[in-house]
Amino acid sequence: MFGKTKTIVGMAHFPPLPGSPLYDDTLGIDYLIDRIANDVNNLQEGGVDAIMFCNENDRPYKLDANYATAATMGFVIGKVSKDLKVPHGIDVLWDPFAAIALAKATKAQFVREILTGVYVSDMGFWNTSVGEVYRYKKLLDANGVKVFFNISAEFAYSLDRRPIEEIAKSVAFSSLADVILVSGPMTGAPPNIEMIERVKKNVSVPVFVNTGVNENNVEDLLKVADGAIVGTYFKKDGITWNPVDKERVLRLMDKVNKLR
Repeated sequence: MFGKTKTIVGMAHFPPLPGSPLYDDTLGIDYLIDRIANDVNNLQEGGVDAIMFCNENDRPYKLDANYATAATMGFVIGKVSKDLKVPHGIDVLWDPFAAIALAKATKAQFVREILTGVYVSDMGFWNTSVGEVYRYKKLLDANGVKVFFNISAEFAYSLDRRPIEEIAKSVAFSSLADVILVSGPMTGAPPNIEMIERVKKNVSVPVFVNTGVNENNVEDLLKVADGAIVGTYFKKDGITWNPVDKERVLRLMDKVNKLR
């Protein structure tokens, strides 16, 4: 992906946005711009292959984004886009329609979402509709936007009892996935390698590790997976909500580049 083997996508996590319970209006929108610009700079100087913007701290999460979420993310990404030197993507928790719209508006190359399956989750009963999402994507003329399918949702229990490799094979065939993502049970927790191997053997599209990649396990995970999305490990002290720590990015990317 993006002209690289063993692709690493670094996360630029937004602080709480307007409309979410943790948003602090005394900091204002300028704080959001400065924070995201700093994370983008540290990720790029650390050598990541792509950056994904996400409203990670809009806790507790919803299954449909409000207008303020999409509007603020679009405004801030527009402000920092002049400094982007690598491809970028969009993830709106947990609203694929908002992600596609933002990708179109910000000229993003990819989105990450839960698009298939039915779940019991922290957000309640969670049903998806990949066919409607792809028709919306076509309506916006966003066919060039790659779609990263997370097939093992965090904070949720899938009601689909098929083995994960069967789900992956089905999704790759029927749902036009560009990349299959395999996650651990929650943010910062990796999937086991055996799970990734089973998925890899059953699909022809790239398979990425979606959660839990760090300096200690990246070499083992990338011996099997085609790439990874890294968020928590890149943060100061390894805490998801902290700013990106450039030294952590450099250390992990040094190991990835040796693998290449």
